[in-house]
Amino acid sequence: MSEIDLYTAPGCPDCAALKRWFAERGIDYAEHDLSAPGAADEAKRRYGVRVAPITVVDGQVFYGTFEEQRPRIEAALGSA
Repeated sequence: MSEIDLYTAPGCPDCAALKRWFAERGIDYAEHDLSAPGAADEAKRRYGVRVAPITVVDGQVFYGTFEEQRPRIEAALGSA
């Protein structure tokens, strides 16, 4: 099973789409709220980006819109 971290922000439509997509497939993930104190700075330090959504699958980092991320996440999950 892959380890997935999803960095989200309140009101982010692409974040909601990713969460719905994971839920529809029964894929577990750990959610991190980028609006929490220090969270965006931590994401920037670790992954080089601080804008939601950020998806990390087994250390592989994906960011951008849901539609941009989805095929890359599918590929990462398929190879896990």
